[in-house]
Amino acid sequence: MRATLQTLEQTIRQRRSTDPTTSYVAKLSARGRAKIAQKVGEEAVETVIAAMADDKAGVVGESADLLFHLMILLADLDLPFDAVLDELDRREGLSGIAEKAARPAD
Repeated sequence: MRATLQTLEQTIRQRRSTDPTTSYVAKLSARGRAKIAQKVGEEAVETVIAAMADDKAGVVGESADLLFHLMILLADLDLPFDAVLDELDRREGLSGIAEKAARPAD
């Protein structure tokens, strides 16, 4: 799984600076972080809608779109996807309730 995500991450990072007329990643990146974040939100909502409709194929497709757009956002922030995977590894074995309680108060 990490190999697929690493390949996608490399492709996204390479395409961010290419011609926006030939690359969706470059076009979206050129529109700025707010637009990228908006697309992440849209894909999250579409994933939820598919789940609520019990559309398993839809959830798979929308989840792929969500991950793709999230990875574009991470690249825009110069954050490697491995940072997200490392955080998930860190949380492994922790109760979600205990993990949330250990977070600093806002």
